[in-house]
Amino acid sequence: MTLPLFHMISGGARPVAPYSHAVEADGWVFLTGQIPNHPDDDSRPFPPDVEDQTRRVMDNLVIVLGGVGLGLEHVVAGRVFLTHFEEDYERMNAVYLSYFPSNRLPARTCIGVTALAREARIEIDFIARRSEQGR
Repeated sequence: MTLPLFHMISGGARPVAPYSHAVEADGWVFLTGQIPNHPDDDSRPFPPDVEDQTRRVMDNLVIVLGGVGLGLEHVVAGRVFLTHFEEDYERMNAVYLSYFPSNRLPARTCIGVTALAREARIEIDFIARRSEQGR
């Protein structure tokens, strides 16, 4: 195993805790969970509804993926964390699904939680895999 690479992505959302945007080891890329903070202005309030929060989170993840030379097609698994599970699950799914072809959905777990950083309604993390040619 090679030593891991720790990535901080220029243009990515400002971390709200001590972490790297992504860590890469042997072709596996682990993306830290993103909340709906805006990369251009961290002081901007979060969107009030889960649909717009989901879009912002997914866009933040796309920025991180792009920063390591990957895209959504490289995502193999994800975890979604919702603070209002019953209320937001279906609405979040509709937005989430719009980012992937229906025949290429990553493995996924969705978990109801009591709270997230900065009172976000949603957080999503990803695991991606770099192709052998991309190493």
